[in-house]
Amino acid sequence: MAIRETTEDLYRIQEEIASKAIIKDELNLEELNVITGADQAFFYDSNSKTQSKGEKIISAVVLLEYPSMKFIDHAYSVLPVDFPYIPGLLSFREAPAIINAFHTLKTKPDLLVIDGGGINHPRFAGLATHVGVSLDVATIGVAKSLLCGTGEVPIEEGEVRIITYRDRAVGYYLRSKKDCKPIIIAPGHKVSLETSLKLIKTCILKHKLPEPTRIAHLYANKIKRDLE
Repeated sequence: MAIRETTEDLYRIQEEIASKAIIKDELNLEELNVITGADQAFFYDSNSKTQSKGEKIISAVVLLEYPSMKFIDHAYSVLPVDFPYIPGLLSFREAPAIINAFHTLKTKPDLLVIDGGGINHPRFAGLATHVGVSLDVATIGVAKSLLCGTGEVPIEEGEVRIITYRDRAVGYYLRSKKDCKPIIIAPGHKVSLETSLKLIKTCILKHKLPEPTRIAHLYANKIKRDLE
């Protein structure tokens, strides 16, 4: 799988995306009714009867009512993987499938919550920021590991600690459940730091992860099992 652009070209694209990201609330929180979660899964399609064999990415999106988290709809996209695994450049590998799946939804959500980073990224352009700017939709990134930045790791359930990078606040650690590692929450586009944290906390029910990405993860893996 070849990369057409140089690494420097891709960095410049990310810097341009970061310059377009809006990290303030452009959501009407009083009218927020629908949230979508997105997660990805990968599989190797060795049984395909077409020429499009090899590694593929599944992007699963689930539409949930807010704040009840009741299921409304789901959709998914399967695309060939045409970009290698390079930390810091994963949005070029994963964003196209998310965008494709998003466009298949009959109802467009007010907010998209993505399994991945937001502005907590070496060039402030993680997956949620990349997708948010590309779609012009509000996004929040929720990750299970820290790509960049520093912050005190919270100990107690419900405890929050800010994450900074290059003297800038870029997200939060949240220990959402006892005896679980903290999750990382960061705005992607059209949402402020504070509102990102507030909204994700309201989406956490019985599990460590917020319902939008948790259910999307389950759906993505179901599709993977069906296709393998």
